Amino acid sequence: MTYCVGILVREGLVMIADTRSNAGLDNIATFRKLHVTQKPGERAIAIATAGNLAVSQSVMSLVSEGLENPDTGEKETLKTVPSMFRAAQLVGRAIREVHRLDGESLEQQNSGFDVSMLLGGQVKDGRLRLFMIYAAGNFIEATIDTPFLQIGEHKYGKPILDRSVTEATELQDALKLGLISMDSTIRSNLGVGLPIDLAVIRRDALSVELSYRIEATEPYFHDLRERWSSALRAAHLAIPRPPYGAG
Repeated sequence: MTYCVGILVREGLVMIADTRSNAGLDNIATFRKLHVTQKPGERAIAIATAGNLAVSQSVMSLVSEGLENPDTGEKETLKTVPSMFRAAQLVGRAIREVHRLDGESLEQQNSGFDVSMLLGGQVKDGRLRLFMIYAAGNFIEATIDTPFLQIGEHKYGKPILDRSVTEATELQDALKLGLISMDSTIRSNLGVGLPIDLAVIRRDALSVELSYRIEATEPYFHDLRERWSSALRAAHLAIPRPPYGAG
């Protein structure tokens, strides 16, 4: 299991992903699930992956090496697609191609074809966009009403984002809230864990402003965890007890 979140606000985009791969209690490893492609001044794109690690790695290899565009016959990669919509279509085609090659054998092994991805970024002359791409290769897009998308073990972090993130949230606050949602997930699910990778893309900058890995010894993240726990304890103590029940 994993947890990845993308938050699209007026100022820009935040993408966060954990790195834990768990194939059993005694088989835990670290793999990068947040991948960045950029050519400053032309494009900045980030992809976060969840699901079967072999499937997601195969998809990432295809979008990096290129797939033939069925309309033009030319090979497309994330470095050449002319728009973010075309980038989402490319990732969808790559997922379907991996399913064509490996789907039947995975099903025969009772593994299932499990993959989902967050794709966010901006290509020159286009707007900053965020998509969630499903195992069928189809996708949805974040909107003003739904400014964040999640994949993987999302239920623990979602209430925090539901209550606090809007399209008007400042970019640094979006990063902070994304990290709080990640901490809540890590605390509640052993399948999600440090290190955490993050990327920040400011709107119209056409470059990745921040690409960073948070390790277990990161002072800021440790402080954030402690402050959030203390704030929750203070909040519940400040709320009056229910007036009903044995007392």
